[in-house]
Amino acid sequence: MAAYSPPFVNPTAEIVQQADPDRLALLSLGYGGERRQWSFADVAEFSSRFGGWLQSNGVAQGDTVMTVLGSRPEWVLAMLGIWRIGAVALPCHSSLRPHDLDLRIKAAQPALILCEASTAEAVRAASPDCLVVELGCEHLDPDAPSDPFHAKPSEIADLAPDDPAVVIFTSGTTAGPTGIVHGVRWLAGQEVQAHSWFGAPVGSLAWCTAAPGWSKSARNVFLAPWICGASALIHDAPFDADQRLEVLQNERVGALCQAPTEYRVIAARLEIPPLADLTSMVAAGEALDPEVIERFRNATGLTIRDGYGQTETGHLTGVGPDDDCPAGSMGKALPGIDLWIDQGELVVDPTSVPTFFLRTLDGEPAPMDKPWRTGDLVRERNGFLFFEGRDDDIISSSGYRIGPFEVESAMGTHPAVAECAAVAAPDRERGSVVRAVVVLRDGFSPSDALAVELGDHVKQVTAPYKYPRIVDFVDELPKTSSGKIRRSVLRGESA
Repeated sequence: MAAYSPPFVNPTAEIVQQADPDRLALLSLGYGGERRQWSFADVAEFSSRFGGWLQSNGVAQGDTVMTVLGSRPEWVLAMLGIWRIGAVALPCHSSLRPHDLDLRIKAAQPALILCEASTAEAVRAASPDCLVVELGCEHLDPDAPSDPFHAKPSEIADLAPDDPAVVIFTSGTTAGPTGIVHGVRWLAGQEVQAHSWFGAPVGSLAWCTAAPGWSKSARNVFLAPWICGASALIHDAPFDADQRLEVLQNERVGALCQAPTEYRVIAARLEIPPLADLTSMVAAGEALDPEVIERFRNATGLTIRDGYGQTETGHLTGVGPDDDCPAGSMGKALPGIDLWIDQGELVVDPTSVPTFFLRTLDGEPAPMDKPWRTGDLVRERNGFLFFEGRDDDIISSSGYRIGPFEVESAMGTHPAVAECAAVAAPDRERGSVVRAVVVLRDGFSPSDALAVELGDHVKQVTAPYKYPRIVDFVDELPKTSSGKIRRSVLRGESA
């Protein structure tokens, strides 16, 4: 296959600065109802000055800048400023606890960390050995200039496709999260999925609800809409089904990308209005129930189009805007991507994937000389692919991918826990939830109160979305002869 030729190198130059400066780039809705609009001229100006501020604080090309911010304009502008000067962005979910942040800080060695009022305490508790800056809304007020967004504008760095651009952490099964380093070509490669799957119409308002820190947010909150010629909506508020529909109607959203769980909750609890302005709905992260797809189709006349990708690979498959696809399918390979099924597992040629990763943070290079085995079980029917499950122990819950090791490590810090195994348990709305199977130390007895206490303990030690909603107590865990936990046995026992 011919080498991939990126359509652009630095997104702040080829996307932001070449757009009509008066066109709407970003619409932000705050938690308290604040509504602000940003033209491409605004985005270019503030991100340029933010890049200059980074440089004035010693951040150079190739350095890592960590962000622990919510879905706010500061996050978007910071990401663009980071890329503008050729630095590397490490976006983190705002719910991460000091333990989670410490792991990422030690692995990535950031030159600077950006946080906000709600995340500052956790960031500082991780004791980073670098400058920590708390960004507030006042930084974006032209009548109250302050350093981050009012510094001297920066020049646009001259970048190569394989220069590092972004780090995203993925969950593992037997160890902590792994930092995956993507290159500038990962940014450019989003053009393929933006046009072939995301499908926001030109001139529309596109809303990807994924929070900063996830692979889907970095590529689809603002990059994919802008590549499509659409504007981006960001909403800094926790998920609320009624509010989600209200925003879709009031802001006349034309393209929606949200987690399957969010679609499920809306379909189960609310009457879905026609949503006349909506022309595209997509989902990714886990299979979506046919009955949910049907409810939205009956209400809106649109089919929720599924897609599939991994942190390491970026987007690989999708149901295109014009595809007549069976319900429940994750579509076909995106244009140019060579993938196949081997003994039930989805396998891909990494040289055909424009968004394939460069290396891990610990220096392990991407295996470009052999097929990439995704670890996902897939079947094909009439040319369309259907997700069947993982061949490892990753837990997929509400769109989050949770490694059992993370849960087990957090649970193991409680004085009552001798051993713990975390597995997935089926859940109608969330797809799966975390189930912890616990062996107690001597002197402790199983009880409902202790189960609640253990769940609360996990919330305090690690990000709350990882906590076990089910806690079962056993005398011993099933293990192999070599001492490894047989999680498959525990999954078979779950109700």
